[in-house]
Amino acid sequence: MAANAAKRVLVVAGLGTGAGTGAATARLFAQKGYNVALIARGADSVNKLSEEINAAGGKAAPFTVSSYSSGDISTVWSDIRKRFPKPEYDIRAAVWNAGEGIWKPFLEITADDVQRSLDTNVAAAFAFSREAILSFKGNDIDSSNGKRGILIFTGATASLRGNVTTSAFAAGKHGARALSQSLAKEFGKDNIHVSHVIIDGGILTDRSRQYRNDPKWEQNEDVRLNPESIANSYLYLANQDRSAWTWELDLRPAHEKW
Repeated sequence: MAANAAKRVLVVAGLGTGAGTGAATARLFAQKGYNVALIARGADSVNKLSEEINAAGGKAAPFTVSSYSSGDISTVWSDIRKRFPKPEYDIRAAVWNAGEGIWKPFLEITADDVQRSLDTNVAAAFAFSREAILSFKGNDIDSSNGKRGILIFTGATASLRGNVTTSAFAAGKHGARALSQSLAKEFGKDNIHVSHVIIDGGILTDRSRQYRNDPKWEQNEDVRLNPESIANSYLYLANQDRSAWTWELDLRPAHEKW
């Protein structure tokens, strides 16, 4: 089977409650013909999203992990490769959307807080990236865009600048951004596209609705991001051809004050 005839697979890690960026990306890529491998620490959300995508005519498979440790990430990627084996399938896209948010004044941050931030935001991103790149290196170059695969990192405002309660979180997100830039430099020559997307603003999710409890914010598309709009940007990155690749893209609502 020719490489371009193989069924495309997206691997996305980090789904939250199934209402945010990771889930929106999975839904959109499934609509565009990708098989989707869903990784999350919560069995309920990953199973529910998989069932939703399949019921809508897409193809998705759930993969639950107990943690984002290097060992668990390696194991789940092995399971994904078994579920979507070559040459019938090619893993062509991977999205690292998992994160550990810690917002505390500096003197209240514990050693455990720092470790949790670094474990998920940096160490787990390293492990996920390794597995994605190893998968991509086994692909032929896609004649439609000149790439073997794309790895996308979901960043945040804290990827660029710290604030009064973000020292632990920002340290982790800065680390993931540096990782993505290094990988883009190292593996671009292998026709592997690595991109980092800064989400500079609040995203409309079930969780944000609850903690903001602000109907005006929810209804005003000028002041917050839609997960579906972020997903559209991820698809745009996946479709970029090799003559014009984006390493870093920043997304913010029209009235964000930056």
